[in-house]
Amino acid sequence: MTLSRRKLLTLVAGYSAGYALKGSTASSVAPGLFEEIPPASSGIHWVHENAMSPDRYLPETLGPGCAFLDYDNDGWMDIYLVNSGPCDFYKPPKPLRNALYKNNRDGTFTDVTEKAGVAGGTFGMGVAVGDFDNDGWPDLFVTSYGNCILYKNNRNGTFADVTKRAGLETPGWTTSAVWFDYDNDGKLDLFVCSFVDYGNKEHLSCGDNKLGRHYYCIPRVFKPTASFLYHNNGDGTFTQVQRGTDIERALGKGLGVVATDVNNDGLMDLFVANDTVQNFLFMNRGKDKDGKWQFEEIALSAEVGYSENGQARSGMGVDAADVFNTGYEDLFVANVDQEMFSLYKNMKNETFRDTAHANSVAQATRLLSGWGLKFFDYDNDGNIDLILANGHPDDMIEKYSSQVKYKEPLLLFHQDGGKLLNVSDQAGPAFSRSYPARGLAVGDFNNDGRIDVLIATNGGAPVLLKNQAGAGNHWLGLKLEGVNCNRDAVGARIRWSAGGIIHSCLKNNGGSYLSSHDPREVLGIGNATGIDWIEITWPQPSGKVQKIVGPEIDRYINVKEA
Repeated sequence: MTLSRRKLLTLVAGYSAGYALKGSTASSVAPGLFEEIPPASSGIHWVHENAMSPDRYLPETLGPGCAFLDYDNDGWMDIYLVNSGPCDFYKPPKPLRNALYKNNRDGTFTDVTEKAGVAGGTFGMGVAVGDFDNDGWPDLFVTSYGNCILYKNNRNGTFADVTKRAGLETPGWTTSAVWFDYDNDGKLDLFVCSFVDYGNKEHLSCGDNKLGRHYYCIPRVFKPTASFLYHNNGDGTFTQVQRGTDIERALGKGLGVVATDVNNDGLMDLFVANDTVQNFLFMNRGKDKDGKWQFEEIALSAEVGYSENGQARSGMGVDAADVFNTGYEDLFVANVDQEMFSLYKNMKNETFRDTAHANSVAQATRLLSGWGLKFFDYDNDGNIDLILANGHPDDMIEKYSSQVKYKEPLLLFHQDGGKLLNVSDQAGPAFSRSYPARGLAVGDFNNDGRIDVLIATNGGAPVLLKNQAGAGNHWLGLKLEGVNCNRDAVGARIRWSAGGIIHSCLKNNGGSYLSSHDPREVLGIGNATGIDWIEITWPQPSGKVQKIVGPEIDRYINVKEA
């Protein structure tokens, strides 16, 4: 279907005037590509409590996650932050809570946690945002060391805890999660990473080190577990369906997950980063002869399970994108120091080649431990860039190593000529400092078309980075609204032509570590003065191809599945 410009504008009627901004051509920017917004300016005064104790329980060092979401549907990205809480080894001296901050549309945020009813109350880890009931309002799934929480959006600024009714009281220690429609029935299903067996009887003590203190156990000493796959029944409930599939048989120590389509067959696959055991690549194979949905784990044959020398690494953050503009999704996984990170190029035959060395990623990350990360076009030039948030898991590492630090710098890579180049020294003052970074989310909180960054730190305040890059480059933001497919349009393919160049992207979900991102897609077109056309292939069960001709640029538009 082809839409004229007049028809397109009709589609977005009702959007607030403040939502269609033209801020990408501002001529004066602060020094650096990103500007850190301090709490005094943003109003975000929440601080993560990591519950650190002399006994060094492992959950203390793995959180927290964060998210950008528009919980009140006013067209502006709000912020959700996950905290720890009471559990079998920790009793907080004062009440702790997660935090929901409403975007005031002026660069500041207001804490609305109590009113919204999303304070948590468990030893929280991460958050996955998705519209599981297709009502047009984002819901929240919070993972934990302990039972998870599903918050249903009441569409009035509040949420309801529907975990028990939904059947999502997932036990154990869960980390990253992702909403995706694995069976293309138009409803978002849920994959939940399970870490290690760390129950009351498994709190192993790793003894006293040479400093006479306990230290964090390496996850290698704990038993692996199976992750969870829940099918959305369409009535507010979910059913576990991983039983009998490779997802149940593949015991891992999952920390990061991204849902993407590796082989372009229209079925969403899963790439899972595991700590001290091989990574998993679950290929969605559809229904078998008995009508049961099947996932095949192929990480070994795909060459993404181990390092190039066959060693299991400490996989933490992951993401996927068509980095090299081949029409196929590439993969990224971040590891602990000395292991280096991997950038896997898709060879179009369900195998990958690690190109981290050729893209200066391996060299830059040798002494770093990576958690949150994201592929995104930070300067709207139409090419995929990369940001990495780092921090060592052991706060005592500097007692043993003269090179590796507990707090580590952020890294920014810019794509130029098909190569990722480390431009961290140009990225701004925040990139010259170090953090115990964990979760990372990207989103355009001020609606200027430049994608901003939120970083959650272990035992510290979040870091909010305002994007100042790409002055003079143009863009168009799309908020996709599925009708027959899932409302969030996860799995949609977008192609656009501008300045004689055709770009494409797949609407993945998940990625990073414990975090969730702005659901809108920002299409960068560089110095081109307009977009010739946009073509959207909606996910099944629709599969419709919708074309938009000559849209106005430097603004956000809402596109509804025709």
